[in-house]
Amino acid sequence: MSGYSASLKQPGPHDLLTAPVGVDDPIHDKDSIRVIQSASKERQGIALRNTERPGFSAIYRNAASPDKLVQSSHPLIRTQYDAFDHSVKQYPDRDFLGARHLVDPKQGVWSPYIWQSYRSVAERRTNLGSGLCYLNDAVVKNPTTEQYAIALFSPNRPEWILTDLACHAYNLIVVPLYDNLGPNSSEFILNSVEAPILVASLSKIPKILSLADQLPNLKILISMDPLISDNDLPGQSKEDILKAWAGEKGVLIYSMTEVEELGMKHLRPHNPPKPTDILTINYTSGTTSSPKGVVLTHANFVAALAVAFCHVPRSSNNVVDIVLSYLPLAHIYERATIGVAIAAGAGIAFYRGNILQILEDLLEVRPTVFTSVPRLLNRFELAIKAKTVNATGWRSNIARYGLSVKLQSLASGQGPNNMLWDRLISRKVKANAGMDRVASIISGSAPLAPDTHQFLRAAFGVTIAQGYGLTETHGGCILGQPGDYTTGNCGPPTVTTEVCLKDVPELNYYVTDEPWPRGELLLRGTTVFREYFKDEARTREAIDADGWFHTGDVAAIDQLGRLYIIDRVKNFFKLAQGEYVAPEQIENAYLAGCPLVQQLFIHGSSLEAYLVAIASIQPLAFAPFASKIMDTHISPSDEEALQQACDDSRVLEAVFAEFEKVGNEMKLQGYEKVRNLKLMVEPFTIENDTLTPTLKLKRPVAAGFFKDAIHDMYQQGDLTKKLRI
Repeated sequence: MSGYSASLKQPGPHDLLTAPVGVDDPIHDKDSIRVIQSASKERQGIALRNTERPGFSAIYRNAASPDKLVQSSHPLIRTQYDAFDHSVKQYPDRDFLGARHLVDPKQGVWSPYIWQSYRSVAERRTNLGSGLCYLNDAVVKNPTTEQYAIALFSPNRPEWILTDLACHAYNLIVVPLYDNLGPNSSEFILNSVEAPILVASLSKIPKILSLADQLPNLKILISMDPLISDNDLPGQSKEDILKAWAGEKGVLIYSMTEVEELGMKHLRPHNPPKPTDILTINYTSGTTSSPKGVVLTHANFVAALAVAFCHVPRSSNNVVDIVLSYLPLAHIYERATIGVAIAAGAGIAFYRGNILQILEDLLEVRPTVFTSVPRLLNRFELAIKAKTVNATGWRSNIARYGLSVKLQSLASGQGPNNMLWDRLISRKVKANAGMDRVASIISGSAPLAPDTHQFLRAAFGVTIAQGYGLTETHGGCILGQPGDYTTGNCGPPTVTTEVCLKDVPELNYYVTDEPWPRGELLLRGTTVFREYFKDEARTREAIDADGWFHTGDVAAIDQLGRLYIIDRVKNFFKLAQGEYVAPEQIENAYLAGCPLVQQLFIHGSSLEAYLVAIASIQPLAFAPFASKIMDTHISPSDEEALQQACDDSRVLEAVFAEFEKVGNEMKLQGYEKVRNLKLMVEPFTIENDTLTPTLKLKRPVAAGFFKDAIHDMYQQGDLTKKLRI
C-alpha cells in the first residue's frame, strides 16, 4: 500500500500533532487538553482548498486541526503497553478491575464489586505473560517467538483484560473470538492466525474442543475459571473430564492460575512493542464469504486515545474515573473504550452478563463516562417515559412540562440544561439510572433515532454525541461535538481523520449533488488499519493507491462539515445491534428451503434489531398449502383467491413457521432470521421498477416501493414472540 497522494502527502512525525511538550501528564492535567467544542451553527469540518478531483469531493478535516492529523495526545505514550505502565506508575493502588460474584445462586444474591489494583494487575500480567511464553516455547515448541497470536474467547471479565495486557507486555498479538460469528468462522480465524494457545472462559472450552479436530495449530487451552472445586468427586471434576476429552484431541488444558504459577517460576523480562507492531487482529463478521481480519497496530491505538481525549467531555475534574464494561470486548468499540480507561488510570467494572440487569450494575458503579448503543438507549427512553411523561398524577404533569421546556431549548440550539428543570427532573433521572456522575454519553454502532436523541439529552441534561466508526478505524473517527444539539448527523471527522466522498453513479449519488455533496465515504488517517490479515485481494479492494479506505457507506456532508450516513454502496446493511447482514445470502437460504415462495426481498434497518421480508409466493406449491389451512379450494391460477390467502393470518402464520424451520435447518444466526413476513402474489415486476430488465431486484427501489408494508411489519413486531415459535 502506498502513502498519501501528491496533493496531500502522508504525515510524517513533524506533521502529527501531539500534546504540548513539557507538560508532565497531558492526559491527567486538566489544563493540557481542551475538549473540542462548537455551537450548532459553527463550521466543524473544513474542506481543504484545491483537493477536489473528478468524481471525488474535497478533502475534509476537523476545523480544530485543518493543517495536521493528530497521532497522540501524550508525548510519552506510543503503545498500549506504555498507556498501562503510565497508569501503574501514576496510580499503583487505585482500583483497576472490578467484578461482582454470585454469592447465593438460589436467591440470586451478588457481592459488591471486588477490585484489583493497578499494581496487582501489573504483577499478574507479568506472571501470566511469562507463563504464556514458557508454554509457547517449552511445551508447544513454537518456532515463532515474536508476534505470534494468542486467541481470547470469553464474555467481558477481568481476566480478558489481564490476558490482553499480558500479551502487550511480551509483544504478542491478541485475536478475540465472539459467539455470533458461529463455529465455522471461529475455525477459520484460529487456523488463519495459527494460534497455538487459546485463553477462554470455562463455558467456551467445550465449543473449542468440539472443533479441535479441525484446529491443527491449537495445542493449549487455558481456562479463566478454576477446573477443580471442593465438592468434586474423584475422577469427576471439570478438570478430569475436560483433560480426558482434550487429551483425545491432542490438546493440553491449564487453568489461568496454573499458568501464572508457571510464569512465576520462569519469569521473563518484558518485550515491549513498537508503535508499528500489531496490537490485535480483530475479525469482522464481513458481508460475504469468510470473516476479515483487521490488522490494527499500537500506533492505531494511540491515535484512538487522542480521539477520546480531544473530543469526549469528561467530569468536572477532567478525569475518566470509572467505566462499566458491558458491550462485547471482542468488538473494537468496547476495546477502544477500555483503552481510554486504562490510559486515564480509571477503574473498569464489569457487568454481570445480563443486559436486563444492567441498571443494578450502573447504580453500583456510577460511571463517569458511558458509551452505549441505540438498543440500550431506547430502553432508557422507554423506562424514563414510563415514570415521567407517560405516568399519571401531578408529578407527571410537572415532568411533562419541564421536559417540554428543555426540548424547546434544544430545538433552538440553546442546549439541554436549565437550572430549575435540571434540579427537578434531570438530577433525579440520572440518579435513578446510576448516571449522576456521567459527564457525557457516546452512542455508536448504529444510528440513534432523532427523537430518542433529543429526549435523552433533555432527560439526562448531559452531552449525548453520536459517532461513526469501524473496526478498520479502531473505533470512532467521526464524532458529534459538544455544543451541537442537532440530530441525524455523526458530526465532523475527528482530529485524527480526514474524509472525502466518491461518486456512486449506480445509486445516483454524486459529489456535485445539491445542496450537499453525496457519495461513498472514504477515510484516511492515523487510526486507519494497516491491512486485512493474509488477504491482499480484499486489502487492495478496500484501500486504494492513495491510502483511502473505502468504507462502503454512502454519506452526505453539510455546509458545516458534518457527515450523515445515508446508504450502503453494496447490498448489505447494519442492524441496530451493530451486526452486518448480507441479504442475498439469507434470501437464497430461505428460497432453497421453502418451496412455497419463489422470490424474496429481505430488508433490515439500522434503527431496527431484526429482519423483515416480502415474499412472492410459488402458486403451484402455495395453493394446496393454503387450501388445506383455509379449508377451501384455491386454484393456482386464481390471483384474487391467492392474494386473499396471502392476507389470511392463519396462512401467514403457517408460512412463517416454515420459514422458522428453514432458518434453524440452515443454522442462521438469530439476527439473520426473518422475524416478520408479508406474502404477495407478484410484488416484484419490471413494470413497478423493482426488477431490472434482467430480472434482478433493485433493492433501494424495492425498499421505497414497499415502505408502508415494511413500516407495518415493524409496527406489528417480532412474530416469533407473538406466535411463541
